[in-house]
Amino acid sequence: MARSARKTTSRRGEAGPQGDDVRSDLHVAVELTGSGGLKIELASKVGALYGGSIHDAAEHVLTALGVSDARVTIDDKGGLPFTIAARVEAAALRAGAEPKGDPRPERTVARSGPSPRDRLRRSRLYLPGSQPKFMINAGIHRPDGVILDLEDSVHPSEKDTARLLVRNALRCVDFIGAERMVRINQLPLGLEDLQAVVPEAPDLILLPKTERPDQVLVVAERIRQISAQAGDGHPIWLMPILESALGIENAFAVATADETVVALTVGLEDYTADLGVVKTQEGAETLFARTRLVNAARAAGIQAIDSVYGDVGDEEGLRAWAMRSRALGFEGMGCIHPRQIEPIHEAFAPSAQEIEKALKIVAAFQEAEAKGLGVVSLGSKMIDPPVVLRARRLVETARRTGLIPQDAPAQDKSGA
Repeated sequence: MARSARKTTSRRGEAGPQGDDVRSDLHVAVELTGSGGLKIELASKVGALYGGSIHDAAEHVLTALGVSDARVTIDDKGGLPFTIAARVEAAALRAGAEPKGDPRPERTVARSGPSPRDRLRRSRLYLPGSQPKFMINAGIHRPDGVILDLEDSVHPSEKDTARLLVRNALRCVDFIGAERMVRINQLPLGLEDLQAVVPEAPDLILLPKTERPDQVLVVAERIRQISAQAGDGHPIWLMPILESALGIENAFAVATADETVVALTVGLEDYTADLGVVKTQEGAETLFARTRLVNAARAAGIQAIDSVYGDVGDEEGLRAWAMRSRALGFEGMGCIHPRQIEPIHEAFAPSAQEIEKALKIVAAFQEAEAKGLGVVSLGSKMIDPPVVLRARRLVETARRTGLIPQDAPAQDKSGA
């Protein structure tokens, strides 16, 4: 029916992509009619098997939103329940529905325990918050973390729908042990993101384009308020992203702004744009920013995490960048494609030779301690305390990444 022929009291909203190339998603149109009850029209290749479930999911959301009279059309291309619920909710809200209940889908994944503040963060895989097809199987690639992104990967016109998808994904998608991260939008829009996602207890929030410690404090306090309202004591960590010259200059102040900050990372595309220089594969133009970030993070006792490597097809370049990143003191970096995960994990893993040497140093330290000696030696060389500390950290990393058994004893000084 043409728009001009509809009743003047009707209001219409749409959400979700259309087209033959759509997968794991759907398009929903909701027209609030004011009378006539709910009329849901479904087109789906799996309608014979799941049509009733899709209808029930849509009706549940609409009822929770207080919608009793509407014409609803659903063009389903394999959307899972969490996506169906998000698209129906977005379309209804865009039509002007006013929520009266809880439209969220039933939680289908158990809430995990708190994420350790110093957990491994070698890789974090970015997933566009507006595209559920990338969320569904992200965990099988075994990244250390997944980032449900509400910022740069989401078109401004889709911020509202992405927020609902990410909220529902936190309730319903099993990321198989990956740390569940959400990159919110810049403030103040990011505060709306927090209102939606914090009750679902993500493990970590990334703060884009952070330049000042007060921005961190605003987010940290808002998270505490929302968590308290939800009766949830689940800690939610923060990872500010420094993406400008001012952000880099304030790195230590940002790192120490709140106790929930566990890592700093850098956005090199925006940083180089701020400097007015070209970003290169070698990265000489960003060396100052990256080393300053590492130093600030280490001084604050938190992790330093590098930016992404933008050329998905250049594995050799990725490996070289990741090796240089580790040499600078970074503990991980971002990924924009699953194929980048394994090379990054390999680059940030200590080598067999490094592990062997570190085990010998730790064994020498333990022997000196047992004998009450104040001096640690390995063969003819004296070992300074910072060297011992570095060796112990390397051994711990090797254990956490499974390169040596958890109970592997340190070698004696001879290597026996």
